[in-house]
Amino acid sequence: MALHWLVAALIAVNVSLVYVVDHLPDEDVRPVIDTHKSIGITVLGLALLRLLWRLAHRPPALPAAYGAWERVGARVAHGALYVLIFAIPLSGWMHDSAFKDAALYPMRLFGLVPWPRIGLIAHVEPVRKEALHALFGGVHRWLGYGLYTLLVLHIGGALKHQFWDREPELQRIVPWGEAHHETDEIAAQH
Repeated sequence: MALHWLVAALIAVNVSLVYVVDHLPDEDVRPVIDTHKSIGITVLGLALLRLLWRLAHRPPALPAAYGAWERVGARVAHGALYVLIFAIPLSGWMHDSAFKDAALYPMRLFGLVPWPRIGLIAHVEPVRKEALHALFGGVHRWLGYGLYTLLVLHIGGALKHQFWDREPELQRIVPWGEAHHETDEIAAQH
């Protein structure tokens, strides 16, 4: 649950950075872009941790009140969200690795830790690198739009269950929620 909320918060910050960068003075653009990259790599690392956690721990069962289509929809949406939390940072890293002036702007996570470009991409010929930069940038952008769409569906589904169906959905997704503690108690009994 902590990984879920940490990744969600970092994604929200990164989306905000994308939309604010075009309105900044030139001298502030590079630090914002570097922060965006650092957060993206952090999300990638947290996504890996989250996947390892998920492989070792079964997720809580969906409420019995969910219909068959809701169960399928929830699984598909969650699977797609997992794909996107890997694909978006990876495509951003690939986009950055194909930047023609990458050598002038070494990657450093949060200004501290040197981070490599992807060698297979960074060392291609300049003309091909420009094409790859444009391609990976487009992929990164469109995956972002896909993420926005899925987040609206994900949040909308949770709100629908909470307020329309009157199910304790929000209590399932916060650590202090009653449904979360009931799930822990049921798991402890088995």
